[in-house]
This record gives sequence, C-alpha cells and structure tokens, in this order.
Amino acid sequence: MPSNELASRKGDALDYQKLVFDYTRHPDQDAAVPVRRPVVVIGAGPVGLALAIDLAQRGIPVVLLDNDNALSTGSRAICFAKRTLEIFDRLGCGDRMVGKGVSWNVGRVFFRNEEIYSFDLLPETGHARPAFVNLQQYYVEGFLAERAAGLPLIDLRWKNKVAGAVQYADHVALTVETPEGPYRLDAGYVAACDGSRSSVRGLLGLESKGRQFKDRFLIADVKMKLDRPAERWFWFDPEFHRNQSVLLHMQPDNVWRIDFQLGWGADPEEEKKPEKIIPRVKALLGEDAQFDLEWASVYTFSCLRMDRFRHGRVFFAGDSAHGVSPFGARGANSGVQDAENLAWKLAAVLQRQAPDALLDSYGQEREYAADENILNSTRATDFITPKSEVSRLFRDAVLELAKFHAFARTLVNSGRLSVPATLHTSALNTPDADAFEGRMVPGAVAADAPLVRADGTAGWLLQEAGRGTFTAVVFGSGEVADHAARTAAEAGTAAGVPIETVRIPTDQAHALAAERYDARAGTVYLLRPDQHVCGRWRRADAGLMRAALDRALCNA
Repeated sequence: MPSNELASRKGDALDYQKLVFDYTRHPDQDAAVPVRRPVVVIGAGPVGLALAIDLAQRGIPVVLLDNDNALSTGSRAICFAKRTLEIFDRLGCGDRMVGKGVSWNVGRVFFRNEEIYSFDLLPETGHARPAFVNLQQYYVEGFLAERAAGLPLIDLRWKNKVAGAVQYADHVALTVETPEGPYRLDAGYVAACDGSRSSVRGLLGLESKGRQFKDRFLIADVKMKLDRPAERWFWFDPEFHRNQSVLLHMQPDNVWRIDFQLGWGADPEEEKKPEKIIPRVKALLGEDAQFDLEWASVYTFSCLRMDRFRHGRVFFAGDSAHGVSPFGARGANSGVQDAENLAWKLAAVLQRQAPDALLDSYGQEREYAADENILNSTRATDFITPKSEVSRLFRDAVLELAKFHAFARTLVNSGRLSVPATLHTSALNTPDADAFEGRMVPGAVAADAPLVRADGTAGWLLQEAGRGTFTAVVFGSGEVADHAARTAAEAGTAAGVPIETVRIPTDQAHALAAERYDARAGTVYLLRPDQHVCGRWRRADAGLMRAALDRALCNA
C-alpha cells in the first residue's frame, strides 16, 4: 500500500496484520553521487516512527528506512504508559491510541489462588490520560505510520535495508540494499532504532552488555469473550500452573495476553505448539472455555545496554540501545521517551539554536534512564523467578505478609510499572534558587492538570504546553502574569529561541495545578521542548530565565 493511500484510508477498518507497504524506487537510487540527507532514521517500529514524526513536526526533513514492508507480527509490546500517551498526543495520534486501546489503572496480585492485594497506578483525578492503555504493537505502528504518511517531510522507504555504515567527520555513508540492488546514501546524522538485533550496531562493531536470566516465558494471545475487568492480574505459584507465575492482560478485539513462566529447561519450539498451549490456557480458564489462539512466542529475559548511546553522528534509541524484561512495560515506553529526548535536540542543532554539545546530553540523560529501568527490571525478574530455595522462601514469606501488612506490599515485585525518569543529574537543569515543595523538581516530566482556556473551554496543561517548544508556565493573573509572560518572551528573544506561554490563574478552578506545582501568583516554570522541567522561580527574571535557556541548550 502506498503511503498516500494509507494516509487517506486511516479511518477505514484496516487489518493491520495484513497490511503490506509498497517498495518504491527512489530518485536517490539513480543519483550520480550519493545524496546527503540531514537525518536518516533506521527502523520503522514505534521508536523510529515516533522520532521521524517528532523531527518532521519541528521542520526537519527525515528519511526513514525499514528493511521490511509490514507491521510487527503479533501483539508484542502492548502496555503503553501515561507518559507515552502524552507524547503521542503531541505527535498527533494520542486520541486514536486511547480510542482503540483498553485503558486501565488497577492491578491485582495473587498468591496461589488467593488475591493478596490490589493497587491503583493513578488513584488521583485530574489527568487527561489513564495510567496505561493496552494496545497491540501493530496498531501503534499502524497509527504512527498513518500519521507519518501525512507529513511531507517524512520520506518512508520500505524494503530498504542498511548493509553498510562508515562514519566521517561531517556525515555517515550508508549502503542501502533494495529489491533492485544497493545504493549509497549520506546522512548528516543517523538514528538507529532497529531493535535488539540492531544491524547498525553490528556494522559499527559495537555491542550491548548485561545479564541474561535463565528462564523462559510463553506469550499466548487468545481471542475469547471473558467477563473480567480491564485490569492487570498477576499470579505467583497458582494451582493451575504450579511453581511458576502467570500474567493476564486484556487487549482490544476480545484478545487477551497471557504470559506463562516455563522454566529454563523448556523447549521454545515445543512450547509454541497449540497442543502445548491449549491445556495451559484451559487450566487457567476452565476446561469448557472457548477460545482461539492468535499468536504465540517464547522469550528469555535479558537486561543489557550499550556503554554509550551516542557514537559520533550515530545515535541508538530503543531496543537497539538497551533491553529489559517485559514485566514493567519499560521497553517500548522508554524507547519512545528516547525518541522524544533526541528529536528536539537534533532539531535545535540543525536549526543552529544549539551547539553539537547538546547532542551529548542525549546519551547522558537516556543512559541514566536506562540504568534506572534496568535496575527495576532486574529486581522484578529476581523476585518473579527466584533461583534458589532461600530466595523462593523469602519471596513466599513476603507474599504471605502482603495479605495483611502494607509494608510487605512495597517488597512485592511483579514488575515495577513504567514511569518516566526524573533526570536529577542532567547538566541541562538549572538548580532551584527558591524554595519549592513537591515532585516538579528540575529534571522531572511536567505533571498534567485540568485548566480553563482563555475562551472558557476546558483543557489540559500538557496539551496546552505540547507544541514542542520551550514553554513558560506562568501562575497568576493580571499584572503579575503579564510581567512573567513579557519576561519569558524577552528571555527567549535574547537566547534566540521561541518561548510559548501557558497562563494558569491561581483560583479555585486551577487549585490542582497549583498544588502539583507548589505554585502561587508569580511562580514560573520553564519546560523544555520534551516537557521536562529545566528551571523554576517564584518571580520571573529575564536574566535568570535567559541563563536557564542557555544552560538547557548547552550555550552557557
């Protein structure tokens, strides 16, 4: 299917598992000398597509290469977190993701056949998006591909496989294989979003290092009608699957994801056969259960990452840079956050708003986030799959205590679910000079809250501050707010970057926003283009805000 046809048919009931995209010969293949493009993104999965869309929305032309011509097979990544949905909002497809997906906030933990406790990942009101949406990866890729097809600055080339990569001082020379033979393409910058088996990583002689866990899990996508709520259910050592663990999630289209722990000795090929899967599912649901198997896969846990995510003019994002176990939904979510972090920085450098040093901060910040994800994933895996009798006894004792004692629930780990990293150590942060309370410290992702727009309509803070620029969130009204807005504009003009302003009155209608930001009249927060806080003050000062902008752009 050509890209323009995909864009025009996005409202139709497409079967995203059967979509095949056309290979099209590109004029670059006939050029006498290699054509140079500002940015080449490799891999049209969720991370590569998100990065390409983000760059295009910032006015940067992008070539997106994919070695295949179809979307991912099977559900794969299904849990997309609140922060990722907020990013999708800015990319123009958040409503579609939430509209199709299954929203959920509640998880339940079982030990053997007894529920020991439940938890709510978003117990407070006042957020535009739920804690999580379950949505098969092929839908996410399809919706993003449709969005990309509608953006003229994205040149998406299917069946274009990168087979060579050589770095020079001012570009990367790529060799690209196609059904009609190879061609050369030069890139000012390359973003490798080509997955855990990254061909780019191999071509540059790089590797990921870490730990492989000696256990195997079966994923089974089962289509059926099941009268259970949209919640995450996790069993430790249930009677229907003794000495192992099981996870159950609802997906759209009456499809349910079931993860069965198998043990290290399981034969992956045997376990994927229907005659092995069906008895396991019936043990969970009942012998009379009616269902169809849609897809199955067996996987092994690994927690690993590259030493550095930037190598000259090549950047690694998503699974090509780091890998974690599926429990916690940290893989795809952290990859989309990689893309968001890289996009605004590449755009700022290419548009001469910032020096090359800003790109170094991509690696520094996202390596920090990857380490946090790997730590959480490793702890979850060790708890879920104890490898000694002592560790199993400890785990089971914690689960028994968790029935009655809240302190023990903090020790239970069925996968600490994905939250964005607070970049405490980032060199782009301006430390507080004024006293503040709460979580909105420099380096944190801005919290959402309801607001009332100037025209009286209801809105959301992050959607108002989601235009991809630096944003001054100004609290108060009248002259106090006018002064802060003027000051922010002056600082932006002096720094050579545009600043949007979002005004939030300190009245009862906006009490929740003021509470989350510990704000009073005159308080100003400066948000980066990726909505991380980079500075905050009790009173706007043009010099201080200019210095914070320079610091956030590495112009200081």
